[in-house]
Amino acid sequence: MEWQSALKDFEDFLKLEKGLSSNSIGAYLSDIRKLIQFLDMQKITRGPEQLDHDRLHQFLVWISELGLSARTQARILSAIRAFYRYLLLEDLIKKDPTALLEGPRVGRKLPEVLSVAEIDRILSMIDLSKPEGRRNKAMLEVLYSCGLRVSELVGLQISNIFRAEGFIRVIGKGDKERLVPVSDRALKEIDLYLPDRNSWNIQKESEDILFLNRRGRRMTRVMVFTIIKGLAQAAGIKKTVSPHTFRHSFATHLVEGGADLRAVQEMLGHESIITTEIYTHLDREYLREAIISFHPRSRKT
Repeated sequence: MEWQSALKDFEDFLKLEKGLSSNSIGAYLSDIRKLIQFLDMQKITRGPEQLDHDRLHQFLVWISELGLSARTQARILSAIRAFYRYLLLEDLIKKDPTALLEGPRVGRKLPEVLSVAEIDRILSMIDLSKPEGRRNKAMLEVLYSCGLRVSELVGLQISNIFRAEGFIRVIGKGDKERLVPVSDRALKEIDLYLPDRNSWNIQKESEDILFLNRRGRRMTRVMVFTIIKGLAQAAGIKKTVSPHTFRHSFATHLVEGGADLRAVQEMLGHESIITTEIYTHLDREYLREAIISFHPRSRKT
């Protein structure tokens, strides 16, 4: 079995069977090619079906010695495991050599979270006198109100806004659809933005896209990131703020307010509730502080 043909088949599998985005597929292939690079350096000509546990362990030692972070090492190992699970599924190998491989221990990195006051400060920095002001206000209200990924935000369609029901339809990872509640405040900002949007020279392929640049085309993720970063700096916020920070804040504020974790999982579009559980970190800290402050055994005498 040749590496290149196996990778091409794996790429088709990720695209057609798993429905992954081109960015995710590219990340998988890039990480697996690091293994191929290692084999080339070692002058090892074996195909993927001929590699054993020991050789793969040597590869893990190699990437560790390169100084890659534990998180990066774990991601590379995850990609290689997925590749070999695919080979096993297709009956191209009889035994998975990655089954007993151990990766580095990775602590869960807590996401940066904005307070409600900080979000309001960022929104207050938007200059509504500028042509793009109303768009930016509506865009950030939707981002925070619905907890969207930035790719979901820039792809949001007008036809997928259901005002009477108070929901929007979102196309998430793997083209999976979900319905997310949208606040009245966000809908109001959309209404204030639409007259400006409709006055622009909208390109045919973007007629149903809600958030457009002034050339009438769909906004890019980089453009949204740049807008948010500039507003955060203007608001004097020292935290690292990105579109994903609004999503983290949305989820954390819901959990802090007592929302059911399963409901938050549905709104975020997480396949596993384990991913959603990271947003309980502030809630747990609040409980800890409450115990220290009010429990009889914790009070200082």
